Amino acid sequence: MITTEDTMETDIFEALYRERHAPMVRLARLIVGSQMVAEELVHDTFLRVRPHLERVDTPNAYLRTAVVNACRSWLERSARERRHYISEPLSLPPEYDETWKAVQALPPRYRSVLALRFYEDMSEADIASALGISVGTVKSTIHRGLDKLRKELTHDRAH
Repeated sequence: MITTEDTMETDIFEALYRERHAPMVRLARLIVGSQMVAEELVHDTFLRVRPHLERVDTPNAYLRTAVVNACRSWLERSARERRHYISEPLSLPPEYDETWKAVQALPPRYRSVLALRFYEDMSEADIASALGISVGTVKSTIHRGLDKLRKELTHDRAH
């Protein structure tokens, strides 16, 4: 038997999915660098957060934090796997430009913070809250990430 509570949970979930699925996939793609992986991570995250949505005050923020954490976990797991396997260098499709390559070369923490700041347009305080780090760490991570990008792009243009 379907209860009113089940219907309300479904309504909240469906509304959140319609509104935030595409933006969360784009955010995840910025962080992990793969459309397929991003879609899978976001799908899994929606399923994981569904039972908790009724008890959450800000479902959008809760979902975004869960997506970013899923991306960070995937990147860490991938890095561990790459250390154990020797593979051919990744050849990127032509639509990737030097900026995208430079962003993908950043460590996961830099990528996550920069994506939240410049793609999601979140404040430093909101990023700190979403990632469970201090505002000072957010500021320094943004500064260092942009500095690394600037140096990499300047270096690429010089060669």
